[in-house]
Amino acid sequence: MRVLLALVGGFAVGIFFRSLVPFGWPVIGFVFVLAALFVVAAFHTPRKSYWLIAGFFLFAALGAARMQLSDAPLPRAFLPDIGRKVSYEGTVVGNPDVRDANQHVIVAVSKDGDATRIMAYADRYPEFSADERVRVTGELAVPEAFADEDGRVFRYDKYLQKDGVRFTVMRATLTSLSSAPWWSVPAALAHVKNAFLNALARVLPEPYASLGGGIVIGGKQGLGADLLNAFVTSGLVQIIVLSGYNVMLVANAVMNGFARLKLPKRAAALVGGGVVVLFVLVAGAGSASIRAGLMAVIALYARATGRSYTASRALFAAIVLMLLWNPLLLAFDPGFELSVAATAGIIWLSPLFEKYLMRFKPLAASAFWRMGIATTLAAQLAVLPLIIYETGTLSWVAFPANVIALPVIPWTMGASALAGFAALAFGRYALPFALPAYLLTYALAGIARLSAALPFAALQLPQVPFWLVALAYAFMAYAAHRAYAKAAVRSLRTAAS
Repeated sequence: MRVLLALVGGFAVGIFFRSLVPFGWPVIGFVFVLAALFVVAAFHTPRKSYWLIAGFFLFAALGAARMQLSDAPLPRAFLPDIGRKVSYEGTVVGNPDVRDANQHVIVAVSKDGDATRIMAYADRYPEFSADERVRVTGELAVPEAFADEDGRVFRYDKYLQKDGVRFTVMRATLTSLSSAPWWSVPAALAHVKNAFLNALARVLPEPYASLGGGIVIGGKQGLGADLLNAFVTSGLVQIIVLSGYNVMLVANAVMNGFARLKLPKRAAALVGGGVVVLFVLVAGAGSASIRAGLMAVIALYARATGRSYTASRALFAAIVLMLLWNPLLLAFDPGFELSVAATAGIIWLSPLFEKYLMRFKPLAASAFWRMGIATTLAAQLAVLPLIIYETGTLSWVAFPANVIALPVIPWTMGASALAGFAALAFGRYALPFALPAYLLTYALAGIARLSAALPFAALQLPQVPFWLVALAYAFMAYAAHRAYAKAAVRSLRTAAS
């Protein structure tokens, strides 16, 4: 575990510092030299600490190098067009982000041998689909970082760059030139998602159709500003943005289903992995769902091959794979950061909380509530420093609201999925199948509204420096290390006696 922490931590630190400070190859080379010096020291005076430090610096240099390679300048061919009205032909990338009043469409375009992506902010209608050929018209601009009223800076340019987007067109006009080809996989996946959401909308009224669709497959459109704000204020917004929790529920359902069918392990792992990957792709492949999907696939592989599965190692593997693919996720994607923090909290903090909750007789007798409270408390505590740093919002109702909603979420997801598939199969005759979904989504919306309506449900804090966030996580890590060390000593003493 110490070796993994040193290597993965060094890789992440290298990416993180290169993300904040644009140093070049000379500095990266100096870090490589530091790693080499500690390797020499380890051969001269054999110590495990020297090897760990050498590995840390080596992987820090590799992480910085990976970030250096990904931080490309703006495409030259498009520079003369900045600030001018342009008209490009291109292809829609992925499923557009449809909002209540408009839609955000990523369009891949090329000019004079340079290729890039443009974020087009267009009217709500007409709608477009993945891989559709379009013409985008409007004034070309370079996205910029902006600060809120409390001085928090959001690197919107880097947030878009993680998806390959380097330019924006506000008030864009999009014209369809041709439909997606019949063999387009992204178009097929988008069609599946849209068909499910439209079917759900036929049997459930708004905002409950959008809430059910968000819980099953992600998305916030149709909720309305008031209900969306209630979910944000109550700390329940992760329910409707396809967090890793949704993917975990699907993965557990798949694994439990194959276990009951008693299929061969390798066949079950292959089919189960395919189901998880397909679900993540249909839902839009956000960073949180990709992280959860990778961990689920690793778990299925371990089950099929008879190898031991350790959640911490699976998390490290998912982090490294995702940062190798896209290092911009680490510093510029809040979804990735919160997902990793929450998962780490569940892995390392929830067992400690669960052990403490065993002291209370009602919780000691109920494994469901004990594990649920411990998991919720661990996840909420783990993401709290990041949320305060990035948004300044401190919601004291988030923990009780999540505990209350805990037993409702899986049933709501299952009932909403049933309602959507029934509507696809039976049309208007599926209304009886939609009643459980309506009742459960109504209950979830009620929990969010009541929690958000409590006095001082969310407090807006002033901007905090990042070193306080780092100090908070260092304290959590130290406290967890001390608790596990004491538990190990007690177990040794018990075994010796």
